[in-house]
Amino acid sequence: MAEGAEQVVEEQPLREGYAYIYTVSGEIKGELELPAVFSTVIRPDLIRRDFVASHSNRRQPYSPKFRAGMRHSVETWGKGRGVARIQRIKGQSTGAQSPNNVGGRRAHPPRVEKSWQIKINEKERRIARNSSIASAAVPSLVRGRGHRFDEEISVPVIVEDEAEAISKAADVEQMFGKIGVLDDVIRARDGKHIRAGRGKMRNRRYRQPTGPLVVLSSRDQPLCRSARNFPGVEVCVPSDLSTERLAPGGSPGRLVVFSQKAIEMLRGD
Repeated sequence: MAEGAEQVVEEQPLREGYAYIYTVSGEIKGELELPAVFSTVIRPDLIRRDFVASHSNRRQPYSPKFRAGMRHSVETWGKGRGVARIQRIKGQSTGAQSPNNVGGRRAHPPRVEKSWQIKINEKERRIARNSSIASAAVPSLVRGRGHRFDEEISVPVIVEDEAEAISKAADVEQMFGKIGVLDDVIRARDGKHIRAGRGKMRNRRYRQPTGPLVVLSSRDQPLCRSARNFPGVEVCVPSDLSTERLAPGGSPGRLVVFSQKAIEMLRGD
């Protein structure tokens, strides 16, 4: 090579089973071998089953008020008058109490003694959780869920441990922009809308899209409080990872941002 000529270094492609470590400014700090849990075979059937079981087991029993629609003094006229033999309020011709009457009781109302529990084997639940973690490392699944991120970044997104010390939401937004996931945060923030249907009258008026999941080494880190200011962004620790968090709606492939220390905590899992 002639003296003074620039040496061109070809960029090596990312090895399978590895992910880049990004600095707070978005630069590539190095490579990290992913824990063995990311090589788990993805089982969408078990993921869906675990999600449905977990979601159902959190349901609160409900029923109408005791004797609802039955608090009337009623009688029936009997036959021979050419009218229906329904129960009517005493002294009036207004039908009451029967299920087919306006203001009457329900024929088969929900009961508080109904069990919403769905059982699932512990081994199946563990495989579903590990499959959900593994799906976070498949870009096609993550993008198929609707998440938006830069094409060149590796998933799961791993940031250096210095990011856990960020205490201001403005700095967190700047970091999201540097590492290439800010578009997904904006999508979740701008996607909040009024629910269609009766649910808007039942204490669930708005629907909030799911954004990135930030996994930190501890709940005491400043980033835990600053990152959750963004709508749709959820923050947790490795011990709290579950199918519901990693596969909302039962669909695997959530965009996950790990700190370097948090990803190391998964090695012995």
